Amino acid sequence: MTNLTNQVAIVTGASRGIGQAIALLLAQQGATVVAVARSEQELSEITQQTQGLGIVADVSNEADAQRIIEETLRHYGRLDVLICNAGVGSFAELENFSAAEWDRIFDTNVKGTFLLCKAAVPHFKARKKGHIVGITSDVAKRTFAHGTAYGASKFAQDAVLASLRKEVRPHGIKVSTIYPGLVDTFFNDTTPGSAEAVQTHLRPADVAQAVCYVLEAPAHVVVDELMLHPLTQEW
Repeated sequence: MTNLTNQVAIVTGASRGIGQAIALLLAQQGATVVAVARSEQELSEITQQTQGLGIVADVSNEADAQRIIEETLRHYGRLDVLICNAGVGSFAELENFSAAEWDRIFDTNVKGTFLLCKAAVPHFKARKKGHIVGITSDVAKRTFAHGTAYGASKFAQDAVLASLRKEVRPHGIKVSTIYPGLVDTFFNDTTPGSAEAVQTHLRPADVAQAVCYVLEAPAHVVVDELMLHPLTQEW
């Protein structure tokens, strides 16, 4: 198994929900965590717990994406793991979606993944190693009513990661995609911890455990795709 001790890992969307759970668990496993989020206050809280670096940035901005990688390399001298977790979504009938909201979702979920991978891959190629983990959604594999923008963004994000996997595999770089089902988080402006969600949703910690499973695979093994659902969710 791969030891995560001292592995330098960037986690985007790290201030709450799945990203926060991933950052905390990686730190517990000995990794050096670079937490990325847009909220400086929430970011400072998570970096105090992980004892790592915090970077306030918008992953959909090309200059910010490049700065995330550059600051990590300047601070630690290398990058081992990039976890593209930042994501947004909203749900409505297609006719009620604005072009601005469509762009907001695609900018974070798709463009953000593209920009960060673009900035990180040259460093990984130079080292002939590295691991990119994309947190997408099970909706990257299916469609549902009122999910046009979010679903389309996750299909696109999945395609970015799948194509990149083929490009970088010969360079010793791993690309893994995790597809969670329903997760009890702040996503879509909901408040976690309701009695119903506790019974019917995954916890953020479940997704974090899946990330560790993927990262801890032996050096000669890559987990290309991993889907997880709460037992109560039909698929």
